[in-house]
Amino acid sequence: MKKIWGKFICLLLVCVSAQAQIFINELDADTPGTDVLEFIELKTLNPNQSLTGYVLVAFNGGQPNNPSYFAMDLDGFTTDSDGIILIGNQGLSPFPDQILPDNTFQNGADAVAIYLGNASDWPLNTPCTNTNLISALAYDTNDPDATSLLAALGLTEQINEGVNGSSQTESIQRKNDGTYEVKAPTPGAPNDGSGSSANGLTAQLSATNVTEGNTVTLTFSLQQPAQTAFTFTFTLENGGFTASDYQTTTTVSFAAGSQSAAVSITFIDDSFDEGDEDARSFINALPSGYERLNNNVIIRVVDNDFQALNYGTPVNPTYGNVIPSIPAGYYDSLNGKAGNELKAAIQAIIANSTLVREHTYGDVFEILKAADVNPENPNQVWLMYVEQPRSKLDQQTGTSGASGFWNREHIYPQSRGGFTDGTSGSADGFNLFDTTGPDDILAGHSDAHHIRAEDSPENSLRSERNYGIDYNGPANTLSSWHGDVARALFYMAVRYNGLNVVNGNPPTVPVGFVGDLATLLQWNALDTADDFEMNHNNVVHLWQQNRNPFVDMPLLAEYVFGANFGQVWNNSLTTTDYANKEVRLYPNPASDVVYFTKSLSNATVSIFNISGQRVYHADNFSATSLQLELTSGVYFVEIRSESRRSVQKLIVR
Repeated sequence: MKKIWGKFICLLLVCVSAQAQIFINELDADTPGTDVLEFIELKTLNPNQSLTGYVLVAFNGGQPNNPSYFAMDLDGFTTDSDGIILIGNQGLSPFPDQILPDNTFQNGADAVAIYLGNASDWPLNTPCTNTNLISALAYDTNDPDATSLLAALGLTEQINEGVNGSSQTESIQRKNDGTYEVKAPTPGAPNDGSGSSANGLTAQLSATNVTEGNTVTLTFSLQQPAQTAFTFTFTLENGGFTASDYQTTTTVSFAAGSQSAAVSITFIDDSFDEGDEDARSFINALPSGYERLNNNVIIRVVDNDFQALNYGTPVNPTYGNVIPSIPAGYYDSLNGKAGNELKAAIQAIIANSTLVREHTYGDVFEILKAADVNPENPNQVWLMYVEQPRSKLDQQTGTSGASGFWNREHIYPQSRGGFTDGTSGSADGFNLFDTTGPDDILAGHSDAHHIRAEDSPENSLRSERNYGIDYNGPANTLSSWHGDVARALFYMAVRYNGLNVVNGNPPTVPVGFVGDLATLLQWNALDTADDFEMNHNNVVHLWQQNRNPFVDMPLLAEYVFGANFGQVWNNSLTTTDYANKEVRLYPNPASDVVYFTKSLSNATVSIFNISGQRVYHADNFSATSLQLELTSGVYFVEIRSESRRSVQKLIVR
């Protein structure tokens, strides 16, 4: 009996010892750019060891109780012949054994740990503990020690990834004696340079963008010739992109001694507008001795079955094709009012707490895909400042500022408005909402009347700068968005108590002030509301159950913020009367002369440059053309005739 108990105790000690021999081998939390090359490497003393029963948890050392912010079950995972498993972003090379979402790890004084248990044991913001703890690493990037986090994990040292001044190009690595050092990353390989050396396989497409009906080549290359013949498979399916969308063989064969193999992929040209799609070339498991150096290679498949809409982009505007969806009597209460009474009457409509809906910030992406759709190709959105389209698929999901992506630009900056992160980042759809009133300032975070699709880097560049006096957009663009931002800011300053549009270049503190009012009034007058902006107004109205009255009636801004303040308002001063488009200019762009589609009689014609300076003026103008003596650039032509007014953009070559 004693021998039996002795064997049992010995076996128990072996099991406990095995549990303790799983540790964090390498961590790269701070990588170049927007942190899309992060990884964590786990190691077991025994090769090919199962990690079932364990969970990886990340902690925020900058908050009370050091709460968890990420947890990943390790059930079903197994280390390789070197006892290593690599978990990282999909852009990492070699390709990870398991995918980690981009920009997962925080760069402050934080920690990662392995526990016995499941991810369900670690809901968001669970306090840090050493119960069931197997291994832990506390780290930072030149931050003070998180002493309470170290104590909670039973650690005495916090490893600084930036100790050598190169945190973005170095990682934290465990040495064989259990201590850590910081040096160039070695993802997927033992840190001491030992272990097996796998033959790396790379996938490369002959094109990254293809229209339906065309063919591309997918080439697979080895670092070294294959020692023996082998085959593997790959897939292209991704979301709505299925096997019915392409033709190819998905089995790839390498002969002994060969170093490359290729397949042709034809993308089927159907007759359905399914929208642009991303096909992802995913290499399945490779034989022992080979590793994937990349994977998830993406090719954009452009759908050629889209139908253009019946209105123009902001740089080629149309007017009157998009009908305002204004409910009957919506603005009737404004008639006969002036000054602050008029402003209060507008707020009573657009901030009606029994009617107006507040959606989440996550919903705004879906709103913008319809509100800012590119009318020339509805599979794209139109980016306001940079004046160019971008595929709806290139929606930013990681860190702001990522090149090639579009995101949500707050025209009234979050920091200036005091509504930073005021609503949930998760989308919950059209039918889920809260009602909201004029004092609900946090609703400004997701109010789509002042949010537009924008190029992510340009959004970051604009930041919280004031318009006109500070920010005027990218060089070599047409400033087609000037009036749009003015009317969005006017809306915000009426919709929410505490928000103001003022003259000059106000500082960011105190919150609630943005400028420059004088410039914005000028922009509102010169860049009148077009069909693109009206579509934005209509779509947001559908979701939020309120409209931007300054888009429906641009002249209203002068009665609330401008020269007509104190004068009685009448609703007959609508878009139709304010921006009569019966007379058009052609050609546009023009050189020496511009023609009118209708002969003018006793009209007043003025031309303003992009800065708002009047460079031409004529009273009692009667003609069908106008000689131009202007330098190359963008101008606005104002025509006043018979109590009607039209402002049109003119490009002079």
